[in-house]
Amino acid sequence: MKACAGRIGFAKSGEDTCAALLERSGYRVIARNYRKPFGEIDIVALDHDVVCFIEVKARRSVRFGLPQEAVTAFKQRRIVKTALCFLKEHNMLERKARFDVVTLLQGAAGDEPQTKIIKAAFTAE
Repeated sequence: MKACAGRIGFAKSGEDTCAALLERSGYRVIARNYRKPFGEIDIVALDHDVVCFIEVKARRSVRFGLPQEAVTAFKQRRIVKTALCFLKEHNMLERKARFDVVTLLQGAAGDEPQTKIIKAAFTAE
């Protein structure tokens, strides 16, 4: 991951790293940072015929918990609501959809970050 100063730079670099990981894993990224007044989806991608709404969580350490633990029920509800808007706007309401989380844990300086794709990390229910 590129060295970036500050929290926003770290988050952006983490998203770039995770988008590249998804593409290497066979996903096709179709949108990034899809925003509505009530929420944002970091990455929208296709995994074969499934539309995947992907939340990226990057952390420098586990001091405040694992990255995926930051995807709270409140955050999940916002992602689901935003995903529904995306599906409507892109005439994809009939498509299968899934909510994934990609985590990135930076670790020590100079080390490669640990990344993980968590498929179907949560549901819309």
